[in-house]
Amino acid sequence: MAVGAEGDGKVRLDKWLWAARFFKTRQLAHEALELGRVLVNGDRVKASRVVKEGDQLAMRINQLEYRVEVLALSTQRRPAQEARLLYREEEASQRAREEQVLLLKAERASFPHGDGRPTKKARREISKFKGQF
Repeated sequence: MAVGAEGDGKVRLDKWLWAARFFKTRQLAHEALELGRVLVNGDRVKASRVVKEGDQLAMRINQLEYRVEVLALSTQRRPAQEARLLYREEEASQRAREEQVLLLKAERASFPHGDGRPTKKARREISKFKGQF
């Protein structure tokens, strides 16, 4: 995988995370790094850190954990098929994330959904119940 327009082989971490499609924008990648949600080789780093091949990344995106190894560098955001060639994810990380996704789906399915906005009659009953007239 060729390095983007820079050509010197140095890629900022926030730019690599964006190019590898972990974040939709560089700003989101930058914020995650600032908040300590991305660790490089177990250390909290700044967004301007230069990422190298072989670096181990531990990320928490939304409620999901990712553990990946950097295989290639790129500054260009390419299709998802090509972006997957930039890193290798640990099998244990994949299994844990799949289990977490199933757990989150089960939680959402069991959560009762409301019937929408109350009608005028229902609002009057709520007000009467609360003691407001």
